[in-house]
Amino acid sequence: MTGLGDPPDAGVPGRRRLYVYSGGFLTGRRVRRILSLAGWDVSLGRPGPDGFVGVWGHRPVARRGEAMAARTGATLVRVEDAFLRSLFPGRSGAQTLGLTVDTRGTYYDSRQPSDLERLLATHPLDDTALLDRARAAVRRIRAAHLTKYSAVDPALPVPDAPYVVVVDQTRGDASIRLGGATAATFAEMLTVARLENPGARIVIKGHPETAAGHRPGHFGPADLRDGDVLLTDPVSPWALFEGATAVYAATSQLGFEAILAGHRPRVFGRPFYGGWGLTQDETPVARRERRLTRAQLVAAALVLYPVWYDPYGDRLGQVEDVIGALEAQARAWREDRRGYVASGMRLWKRGALQRSFGRYRRLRFRDDPAAATALARRTGRPLLVWAGKATAAHAAPIRLEDGFLRSRGLGAALVPPLSLVADPDGIYYDPTQPSRLEALIAEAAALPPEDLRRAEDLIAALTGLKLSKYNLAGRSVPDLPRGHRILVPGQVEDDASIRLGAQAPATNLGLLQAVRAANPDAVVIYKPHPDVEAGLRRGAVAEADARALADVAAAEADPIGLIAAADAVWTMTSLMGFEALLRGKPVTCLGTPFYAGWGLTSDLGRVPARRRARPTLAALVHATLIAYPRYVDPVTGLPCPVEVAAARLACGPLPGPGPANRLLSKLQGLLASADPFWR
Repeated sequence: MTGLGDPPDAGVPGRRRLYVYSGGFLTGRRVRRILSLAGWDVSLGRPGPDGFVGVWGHRPVARRGEAMAARTGATLVRVEDAFLRSLFPGRSGAQTLGLTVDTRGTYYDSRQPSDLERLLATHPLDDTALLDRARAAVRRIRAAHLTKYSAVDPALPVPDAPYVVVVDQTRGDASIRLGGATAATFAEMLTVARLENPGARIVIKGHPETAAGHRPGHFGPADLRDGDVLLTDPVSPWALFEGATAVYAATSQLGFEAILAGHRPRVFGRPFYGGWGLTQDETPVARRERRLTRAQLVAAALVLYPVWYDPYGDRLGQVEDVIGALEAQARAWREDRRGYVASGMRLWKRGALQRSFGRYRRLRFRDDPAAATALARRTGRPLLVWAGKATAAHAAPIRLEDGFLRSRGLGAALVPPLSLVADPDGIYYDPTQPSRLEALIAEAAALPPEDLRRAEDLIAALTGLKLSKYNLAGRSVPDLPRGHRILVPGQVEDDASIRLGAQAPATNLGLLQAVRAANPDAVVIYKPHPDVEAGLRRGAVAEADARALADVAAAEADPIGLIAAADAVWTMTSLMGFEALLRGKPVTCLGTPFYAGWGLTSDLGRVPARRRARPTLAALVHATLIAYPRYVDPVTGLPCPVEVAAARLACGPLPGPGPANRLLSKLQGLLASADPFWR
């Protein structure tokens, strides 16, 4: 972010000065940044008649800018938050992910057409790709339970259906007055809801700012009758709409979301979404005569109208970027907001774990399983346990492990992870019991086309960028003999994935013997595991044995280059088998890794009977790399989508190995463990 003087690109053709007269534009770094990226140079001073004056919506402070625009003849530009704003309201300090920058009015001012209304009234809105994007956006928004302020929890219960939803708003909000409603409108709306639905339970949905204590709403306990509910918990509006038989709104954005949920809401004001044939309008806007589909409404309101911001790239984005950001951030808030008791976590990991899982409430560490379980029960916190350290004394643990796109460097070298998996059902490498990943893979067969396309794009990116779990810079692939080349990745022999997922063989020597016995004429290429190569873990094969069984021992060679050079991969449970699948190589499994048993591998090990689904490779990748892990951006510190993590792994910056990193990791672990500070 530049200072308050001229930005470096001021005066560049295509850029425009936006003269402002309220401090929020000058102190609001995110707002100024988005405006700058959109070509607006925020400035103090006096505009000419061809200039532009910026104001924030219709707040009282906007009168200064309105007066200056009237005196000078400059164009008035009204700026507001977009419809997918953030996790929390702005009054809670959350930064916006998008703006509406309107040169005609504001989307909620029904007295005159806004840029959004002009789009809705005049844009063809008939491009197939545009409408497909709109439909896909709605599916993702609904699936992830996103809304304007997305700190809502779909796990929270809603009242038993059926019921009628009446949407409250904050008192004095400009959208009420400029949308043709008053405080009395809300009392009228509640009365009409009761008259039109005799005997029905009324659920009044409170506003998040009212629940947070920032601004009062219009309804309170005195407005309830027997059986009615004033809902102030952060429930998902999408879950709420599922049980609703009718929805009543004045000008709230929840009326828009009710349309996307399949309702035709009864509207008592003149919101932007009213008057297009998708609502029952108490006070229609006469000039709105066009009839739109839901996809057309969304295409204008979410795809074309806002200026969206990508917080990871610090650049303008698309609605899909904002959806991806909110998916990751909302998931973290929903899973972590109660806090955790963490057990079995090595000291050096604790700083990274606080960043990943303690963003909204600090983790409390207890090494002793009984003490950890007791603290979890006493505080009502879930119990987070490193998967390999879980014991029978850990009650109902959520098992934690590194993700599949982990880092640029080894965990054994204390390089912190970018991705982690937290599994409440089991853990992915243990085929003896179900895991959350197994359930996600089974469900992936029913994924919509846009989710599969996203997975296909991710496969293309990972293979194009040559990314893997550890992304170590290996030596170039040696010259390999001609013939049918089989790559055999070695593993850490005391690893839990071998102990739980391998049968016979369960050692690297046994693996090589089995491969050679089954493929006597093949060119066998043995790649030791990097932790074993580094002397950090067990699993070395004697040099004489390696020479006798393998044609090439590719020590320290680039693993992705080896996969590319191979015709097939044989493995016990190595993740390199999964990475080979991504690159179109046939994979034979002698054990039972998470990717075996779904029809994508040749399976010589025992496959659980419950693995009956037959997902495509894209579906497997969506479950494994998109839905299952959680990612943290090392640059912004924010929860992020997999695509951001992949870009960081490819281009950095990332924390690296070495003595300084080891010392820093241990120091962070000590501070993260200082429980008395975080109670």
